[in-house]
Amino acid sequence: MEIFSFLIFIVSYMLVPSLKISAATLSVSQYVTDGETLVSNSGVFELGFFSPGKSTKRYLGIWYKNITSDRAVWVLNRENPINDSSGILTLSTTGNLELRQNDSVVWSANYKEEAQNPVAELLDTGNFVVRNEGDTDPETYSWQSFDYPSDTLLPGMKLGWDLRTGLERKLTSWKSPDDPSAGDFSWGLMLHNYPEFYLMNGTHKYYRTGPWNGLHFSGSSNRTLNPLYEFKYVTTNDLIYASNKVEMFYSFSLIKNSSIVMIVNINETMSDIRTQVWSEVRQKLLIYETTPRDYCDVYAVCGANANCRITDAPACNCLEGFKPKSPQEWSSMDWSQGCVRPKPLSCEEIDYMDHFVKYVGLKVPDTTYTWLDENINLEECRLKCFNNCSCMAFANSDIRGGGSGCVLWFGDLIDIRQYPTGEQDLYIRMPAKESINQEEHGHNSVKIIIATTIAGISGILSFCIFVIYRVRRSIAGKLFTHIPATKVMTVPFYIYGLENLRPDNFKTKENIERQLKDLDLPLFDLLTITAATYNFSSNSKIGHGGFGPVYKGKLADGQEIAVKRLSSSSGQGITEFVTEVKLIAKLQHRNLVKLLGFCIKRQEKILVYEYMVNGSLDSFIFDKIKGKFLDWPRRFHIIFGIARGLLYLHQDSRLRIIHRDLKASNVLLDEKLNPKISDFGMARAFGGDQTEGNTNRVVGTYGYMAPEYAVDGLFSIKSDVFSFGILLLEIICGNKNRALCHGNQTLNLVGYAWTLWKEQNVLQLIDSSIKDSCVIPEVLRCIHVSLLCVQQYPEDRPSMTLVIQMLGSETDLIEPKEPGFFPRRFSDEGNLSTIPNHMSSNEELTITSLNGR
Repeated sequence: MEIFSFLIFIVSYMLVPSLKISAATLSVSQYVTDGETLVSNSGVFELGFFSPGKSTKRYLGIWYKNITSDRAVWVLNRENPINDSSGILTLSTTGNLELRQNDSVVWSANYKEEAQNPVAELLDTGNFVVRNEGDTDPETYSWQSFDYPSDTLLPGMKLGWDLRTGLERKLTSWKSPDDPSAGDFSWGLMLHNYPEFYLMNGTHKYYRTGPWNGLHFSGSSNRTLNPLYEFKYVTTNDLIYASNKVEMFYSFSLIKNSSIVMIVNINETMSDIRTQVWSEVRQKLLIYETTPRDYCDVYAVCGANANCRITDAPACNCLEGFKPKSPQEWSSMDWSQGCVRPKPLSCEEIDYMDHFVKYVGLKVPDTTYTWLDENINLEECRLKCFNNCSCMAFANSDIRGGGSGCVLWFGDLIDIRQYPTGEQDLYIRMPAKESINQEEHGHNSVKIIIATTIAGISGILSFCIFVIYRVRRSIAGKLFTHIPATKVMTVPFYIYGLENLRPDNFKTKENIERQLKDLDLPLFDLLTITAATYNFSSNSKIGHGGFGPVYKGKLADGQEIAVKRLSSSSGQGITEFVTEVKLIAKLQHRNLVKLLGFCIKRQEKILVYEYMVNGSLDSFIFDKIKGKFLDWPRRFHIIFGIARGLLYLHQDSRLRIIHRDLKASNVLLDEKLNPKISDFGMARAFGGDQTEGNTNRVVGTYGYMAPEYAVDGLFSIKSDVFSFGILLLEIICGNKNRALCHGNQTLNLVGYAWTLWKEQNVLQLIDSSIKDSCVIPEVLRCIHVSLLCVQQYPEDRPSMTLVIQMLGSETDLIEPKEPGFFPRRFSDEGNLSTIPNHMSSNEELTITSLNGR
């Protein structure tokens, strides 16, 4: 009997593949299932299945075992996720490393050379390799994960090319924190004649390191030695390949303490390359440095033939011998068109030979159109450039030991920046200087005549300007003396040349600063803001409202900010700017966005806010894909947060504040999806017990306005309650309030909700994205409260205090009265769709001026 049992055990052991043991290796016929992991020998790295962020899809990845991080440093099946927990990693009997889902192969390794006695191992470097058992030479690995990076570069990993096999190793960002598939940003080596690394945004260059000059990358000249790591750029030759380059790569290694956790990765949210170090004290990854570092690092920010110097104001300047291509745009700090030569190169004209101007300490231009010879000196290089009319600049390709090698540039010189200190020199071709020796005497006499003439004309002009100034001053004094004060500004501004006497022009920067001086709020320098937003680049733009565009920025200390820039074409102006600064500077509540400071410079009026990583609420609830991330518990949490923020404005703040433009796009979400009310440019503040007012200038957004405000200009805290009711319905419904089609009627969302309420069928309102997660009693109560908030007459609407009580209790609610909406009927013969229960919405319309009847 004992022999029989022993035989059964032996047969079972032979037939069933052995499970992974707690080790770093995977042998033939072993496997890793979902829920099991491989751990490197020293316990540094772990390999297994995971789901990133809020995703439910499964990926095989590698991560640091003993640090808290929500990201894997390497992902195997980035483009082919597994939909459930059926994934399995195997090393088959033939030595093939495969990722399988049920009976299908999701991924398999592409071997350089078959291993004879294969074993897969997770190394303490984070490299997952397939090799012959007992063979530790990296050159003989059949396959390794370091050859196929994801978004992260680890110490010892190569970034570049193996030209023998055509293998390119580059980093590619994730699409989002929830999706590790390849995103828009990539970092890799471009194989120009003078190679360099680029951070690409799709097919567009976003940042470049500059070429390797023997000591460092040309674009990192001002980086000092650091105590943590050292980097190297390696090019290898092979006699078999006739001394041609066979491998070119960048890598870094830790200098002293190899136990330090340091990673370099592409951050898809901030669009930069981040070097991070693990802090044992704070138990988190801290940012050590980021690239691009500043405004001048952004590719071609100054356009062609210009130099960017971060310490200058403005930062961009044309190279010597060039002028702005568009002076008007250049003066408005739009440098994208760059600079051109005012005088063409003479090149082969013997009498007017071109010359070269030496620039010291530059990040040399983009090397796309270059020629390289590593075996000639600088003087030979100059002659080669001088004798080629298409050559625009030259430099040593290697600056070590006084310099050697030659690189020539052709065409426009793109993406140059100046460093305070730096070893690399660039010689730029310039047209011939005006000759002093040729016909010197004749030229001198002409110069004397011209100088005398200019001096005479200048004197006459100065006298005329003085007379005109005195006359205008006299006329202006008479105007303001004899015209009644209430009528002064109705005089046409073009009369008497007084076009500069507009009201807003009297509100100078000093006047505004005087109004805001007691707020204890930082005044940002314009250069700081332009550097943080990369000169308000389109890549930094995250939104646009009635006020103007909003940009994402990053200050020099790494703090992320949202920059709200007053548009000169906006219907809003100084009044709204000062209003928003004064109001929000005094507000402190977790459900209100925080104002960090402001900037006034020339025509620029800018507000600087804390940056909300998840953007505005409307980008979620009106998007069928992103809306799925906001289940009912999250939406209910957001509803309460908005209500608490509004209650603070109406009752608990030092001033009683009516927002007047509460809507989904003015509610921002932080990293934990907590709501924060923003945009106080249209708000009104009252003192004491005042709760209402009126205006002849109605501002706000159609679809959210209370009837009494839109028609008669009457506003109160109940106007905000009406807007909150609209917003509450939109959060539940996932549709905007305006222009919904229902049967043969055009109803807004409120009208549609009221119709369903009367039919006792309001569950049809619920967004399909939350039907599986919603708590029906809570949703019904929210719909009931929303209809109480949007009643026709202000006195019927509850206060925000009562709204919060009703949302958080189970007490009986009163029956709502007819809301403030006006349905319109259309005949069935009209063009409007009459599909029952079909809802569609158009874009909201923001208004800044409407005269009440």
